Amino acid sequence: MTTAYQFITAWVTSRIDDERGASLVEYALLVALIAVVCIAAVTALGSSASGKFSEVTSGIG
Repeated sequence: MTTAYQFITAWVTSRIDDERGASLVEYALLVALIAVVCIAAVTALGSSASGKFSEVTSGIG
């Protein structure tokens, strides 16, 4: 009976001390932050780049 108790205690402790879920959340937050920065950069530079492409197109044609 003691062996089963030790096994269950070790199993529960290993599940509680597992930090893989926390790391996964941290990586997800980093990816989300990078995506927000990329979207903000594209939004800010999009109209300027569009204007430059229009100037080049009109200059060629």
